[in-house]
Amino acid sequence: MERVKLVQDMTRGNETKLLLKFMLPMLLGNIFQQVYNIADSIIVGQFEGADALGAIGCTASLTFLFFSICQGLGMGAGIMVAQFFGAGREENVKKTLTNSFYIVVASGILLSVMGVIFTGPVLELLGTPAVQIDDATAYMQIVCGGTVAVAIYNYASQVMRALGDAKTPLYFLLVATVLNVILDLVFVVGMEKGVSGAAYATIIAQGISALGSLIYAIRRNPYFRFEKRHFIYDSHIGQLCFKVGLPLGIQGFTIAVSCVILQKFVNSFDAAVVTAFTVTSRVEQFVQQPYNSLAMAVSTFTGQNMGAGKPERVRRALVRSVWITAVISGAMALVCFFGGELIVRCFVHEPEVIEIGVKALKILGLMFFPLGIIYVTRGVLNGANDTFYAMINGIIEVCGRISFALLFVNVIPVGMWSVWLATGGTWIITAMAGTIRYKQGSWRRKCIATT
Repeated sequence: MERVKLVQDMTRGNETKLLLKFMLPMLLGNIFQQVYNIADSIIVGQFEGADALGAIGCTASLTFLFFSICQGLGMGAGIMVAQFFGAGREENVKKTLTNSFYIVVASGILLSVMGVIFTGPVLELLGTPAVQIDDATAYMQIVCGGTVAVAIYNYASQVMRALGDAKTPLYFLLVATVLNVILDLVFVVGMEKGVSGAAYATIIAQGISALGSLIYAIRRNPYFRFEKRHFIYDSHIGQLCFKVGLPLGIQGFTIAVSCVILQKFVNSFDAAVVTAFTVTSRVEQFVQQPYNSLAMAVSTFTGQNMGAGKPERVRRALVRSVWITAVISGAMALVCFFGGELIVRCFVHEPEVIEIGVKALKILGLMFFPLGIIYVTRGVLNGANDTFYAMINGIIEVCGRISFALLFVNVIPVGMWSVWLATGGTWIITAMAGTIRYKQGSWRRKCIATT
């Protein structure tokens, strides 16, 4: 089968050029997504008030818990597609595309039903403020009700990237982002639907982009042109989808749990610390985007080259990724050290919060390189199908955040700075664990396409 422009063979050519070429479109899309998140918050906050914005914020960790399962299954499908593609097993690529789609859609429907049913009780259990719980429940029920749309959107993006096509997911991410902002203005401002309108805007935009990306792939990508035999459910492929994808979903789930625990710890301090933590968390989200984009590039590169039986290319790609990470980390640390005050002032005006936020960014800036190492080692291990480590990785983050928080409060008391030291400490031990796992070399024997 001819490999057209929508398909990128990463088993040949300069590793650094391939990684950067694949990484940059995803980085642009991720940054655009972060800008949208801020715009979305501004629209709700300005037109519906602080309580409405707070109601949406109360649901963030819970919606991430739900979406992480769908995202994990989509990533699992992407890993399988990349490995079969690298091995030249085109029939298996097509079977994986159809069978994983069935599983992602079924899982999305199940999670939608669970989300609608259990949203209210869970929000009450978490102690959501009375003034926000009605809006929070309405928002999360709508978003969870549309989980299947998010699942399909993630599936489409992951499998197209697995085939080396980073640009098409970018285009449809831009469509989803612009459409989401427009629908926010229509539903929230024009139709005065409040937080429910913001939820409908998100789901509709994701659904349209998911449908559009699938139609585009079917029309333009030869791997999406199926015959009748490809639509027959293959139990072996289906089991592999679960085996590869579920650990990745559990990883996202456990990381989300660790963030919820840390937030509860943060809330034990005064309002200035909580606000400063919110600001630095927003900055951290931007910082993670280059690492996340590089990790996705490394994962696809690893999957294809492991399928092609070229682990040495994977090793060289990791070395080059570490150097790229070092450059990115150094640049962003300098920005935080010398531009921290300007960054924090973009969010708040209170002197106490600014002082805390500036010092906190310096603490985090020292830990950016370990954070980047987490992403690149995770990219290699996930791409090689060492997804069991994904669960270990999530558990390490939970234990790290709890242990370091207790350490810096009870054993080495450092007051409010324990919030950020706990985060940095967690990054260091998680990076060490990923490096050790890579050095052990078991990932070399995990490729499903050669078994």
